[in-house]
Formats: sequence, structure tokens, C-alpha cells
Amino acid sequence: MSELHARHRAVLPEWLALYYQDPIEITHGEGRHVWDADGNRYLDFFGGILTTMTAHALPEVTKAVSEQAGRIIHSSTLYLNRPMVELAERIAGLSGIPDARVFFTTSGTEANDTALLLATAYRGSQQILAMRNSYHGRSFSTVSITGNRGWSPTGLSPLQTLYVHGAVRNRGPYAGLTDERYIEACVEDLEDLLGHVRTPAALIAEPIQGVGGFTAPPDGLYAAFREVLDRHGILWISDEVQTGWGRTGEHFWGWQAHAQNGPPDILTFAKGIGNGMSIGGVVARADIMNCLDANSLSTFGGSPVTMAAGLANLSYLLEHDLQGNARRVGGLLIERLRAIGARVDSVREVRGRGLMIGIELTEPGTADAAPGKVAAVLEAAREGGLLIGKGGGHNTSVLRIAPPLSLTVAEAEEGAAILEQALRAL
Repeated sequence: MSELHARHRAVLPEWLALYYQDPIEITHGEGRHVWDADGNRYLDFFGGILTTMTAHALPEVTKAVSEQAGRIIHSSTLYLNRPMVELAERIAGLSGIPDARVFFTTSGTEANDTALLLATAYRGSQQILAMRNSYHGRSFSTVSITGNRGWSPTGLSPLQTLYVHGAVRNRGPYAGLTDERYIEACVEDLEDLLGHVRTPAALIAEPIQGVGGFTAPPDGLYAAFREVLDRHGILWISDEVQTGWGRTGEHFWGWQAHAQNGPPDILTFAKGIGNGMSIGGVVARADIMNCLDANSLSTFGGSPVTMAAGLANLSYLLEHDLQGNARRVGGLLIERLRAIGARVDSVREVRGRGLMIGIELTEPGTADAAPGKVAAVLEAAREGGLLIGKGGGHNTSVLRIAPPLSLTVAEAEEGAAILEQALRAL
């Protein structure tokens, strides 16, 4: 065990997980690569859990952070903050939500926590609809709406949560149906559920589930849900912490794959917008955002430095069409990985969109999760010079691949080749 690993274990919680049997210390990065303390270079296909969205050490972002830090680092939301206003203006315009208001937080957990506060206050209900296999954060309220047993350490909750079917296409009682019939069955299930309970405040859903293993319903499911929700006066919260900012390639926001009935009532975001700086936030219609009848503020949300980073990062993303790059390079990478997976018995499915790709591993010929195989591939990929993630609601059965959106075709091929070796070693 390394000296730093021993110190980590001596002072930090046991539940603070570390990847790899011999955990690595990442010391610096550039572009799509990072280096560890031993000088090993890795191609980064996980970006600090989908957070390094554009590139490591992006000059435009580091310059903006340095210049703002040289002026003032902190003031709180009690004072006017030009970078915060400017970033809020841009996000409000990009959100698709009419008459939008933006509140900045320091994380996706806090963003979802705020969305739950708004929804329950606005509708006067403590009931929340959430998706099975979902993950929405680590706070007391967000854990209580997380439908993934591996990330829910307590059954206690400030909310009454009702779990809806539909976010995991290839498992469960409807898996064998066509997409059209699958959506119909999920809608019927939702209608039946609502006939037995008091009216919930909101449905919160990830358009593509992140920690759950990059699972997604057929396009249009949430639009069909929205028709039901609107009839019952239930809000729709789209958790875009992992799917936002063009990562899926086809759309800027994940909700746009279900856009027949317009944007969600509330949208949450985080991770990629700061490219590593701590930014989260909530976008909502003015009547929803302004419904709170008590004072509130944020000491650290919307800090001048993080807002400067967000502005520079968003500008770079849009000016260099990284959404288009995610669509093009991600499409090539998915097809390459599917071709590899077709020759590996343990690969049940390669799924995803853009640069958000999951490889589900099972025991050959079954749907039984294979967490040991996932761990083995994670280690083998690292030995080959590639960092990836893992997840999944069935005993961590999915390899998660989410590189920075500036990934090149050559880097995609390099990463696929390393993954092929790691998978074939099974």
C-alpha cells in the first residue's frame, strides 16, 4: 500500500470508494490525458465522472479562472455578481424553458435538492415520483429519491417516494416489448400508480441514467409521461447533471429526445459546465423559482471564479461545436465497441449516445450481473493506459465511458483498442 493510500484510509471514511486495487494519484492533465504520481500517462475516458467536459488544462478556462482570482475570489449572492448574471443569462436562453430563472449551487446533489424544495413548495406535496435504478445525489433528500440500492444507505426520508418503471429498457417485465408497446405499458403503469396515491409534486428523471449504467428508455417515453403528469398537475424535473451540454451528441439537453410536449418545468445541471470547477444549478419557470416565501441565499453558489470558468468553458464548447464532435466521434466509438462486444461472450449490450457509452457485462448466455468481470476490465484497461468508470443498478455490471467532448478520432480508436484487449482477456 502506498504511503498516501495509508494516510487516506487513516483519516477518510471507509465508504469513500477508490478505484483499483492499487489506487492512483492523478497529478496533472492535458487535453484528454492525465498522469499519475509515478509518471504513468493515461487516456482519460471518464473525465472525473463526466466533469472534465472539454479538456484537461483548457487554456481558455485556466486563464479565466486566474484572471478572476486576481480580481476577487468570493463575495456571496448578497452582492451583485456580473459573471453570475452573464452565465445565468446564457443558460436561461439555452434551457428552452420560457421566462426562466437560474439558481447556482456547488454540485449536482445540491441542485437536485433545490429542485425538490421548489417542487414540493410549489405543489404543496411531499410525494415525489422517481425512476427505478436512478441516482440523484448523496444528500438526505436526494438519497431518498435514488432508486439504486447500492447508493441508498438509508431508508429514512423527508419525502414519500414512488418509483416508476421505464428507464431500463433491457430488463424488467416489459423488456421484450417493442418500443411503442413498451412506452404504452409504462404509461399504463404510471396511470395505475397515480390512481392509488395523493397527487405527487413532481417526477424527477435522468434522460439517460448515469450511475445506473447509462440506461435509457425509448425516445418519447417522458413526452408520453408528460401528458399524464400535466393532467394531474405534476411537475417534470429533468436531471441533466450528466446528460447536459451536448454530451449525447444528438441534443444539447437529454430532455430534447422527449421534447414533443416542450421543455421540463425544472432542469438541473452540474458537472461538465465547470470543466472541473464546482458548479451546479437549477433552471425553472419564474413562477416556480419564485414560489419560496422565506429568505434564501448561497454562500458559495455562483462564486465569481466558478462563474468565470463556466462562461469560458461554455463559450469554448459552443464555438468549437463539441456537441457535433460528440455525435461524430461518439458514433464511431459506439460502433467500434459494438463490433468488439459482438465477439466477447460476456458483453450483453453496448449502449449510449454521443460520448456517453455503457458496456454491460454479464455471465455468458445469461442476464446475471458480472461485477467481478467489470472490476477485472477496469484494472486491465488501467494497465493498458486507459481510465474508465463503472456503474449499473444490478451489482455494478456496466463499464462507463465518457471522455471529454473534444476527443479525437485517433484517441477514440486508441481507447477502443485498449478496451478490446481488456475485454478479450476475460
